[in-house]
Amino acid sequence: MPRISSAKRYAQAAFELALERGELESWQKGLEKISELTKKEELISFLQNPRIPFETKKRVLEFQLGDILPLTLNLGLLLVHKGLLRMAPRILQQFILLVDAHHGIERARVTTAIPLEDSEKEILSRRLEEMAKRKVLIEGQVDPTLIGGFIARMGDKIIDASLRHQLEALKQHLMEASH
Repeated sequence: MPRISSAKRYAQAAFELALERGELESWQKGLEKISELTKKEELISFLQNPRIPFETKKRVLEFQLGDILPLTLNLGLLLVHKGLLRMAPRILQQFILLVDAHHGIERARVTTAIPLEDSEKEILSRRLEEMAKRKVLIEGQVDPTLIGGFIARMGDKIIDASLRHQLEALKQHLMEASH
């Protein structure tokens, strides 16, 4: 059985606690703030410095995070104490996936050659919802090399309806037919 990642374990524990207390949204906002700290290299260096007492790091972290739930702050402090603060964005990502699953939502990362219009997103969202049997939120990306069509990634499923993929398949078919 594969080992569950540390980020997933922290996210699962945070999710269960937040759900039990009815604080999913507040926890997510707190985790977003903790995650933002990882973009501040000087702060990360300070928090990872073993010569600086933990109490000093705690005061700095409390100041940086402002008004977040005490238990969310404790998670941030634990990550600092264990030298795992850089894991915060992955914990946030896993937490969001758990919240979405709880609400019956699936996120689809859809890559297209050009940005989708709102009406196109709506049509594609409905089609993906039929396949997933749940509400689908589309996160769009643009990759001009697709030429046309789209590639949708939902969880471990990939739907490649790109023109590039179809042309590659046609090329492969023609090459096999010529042998």
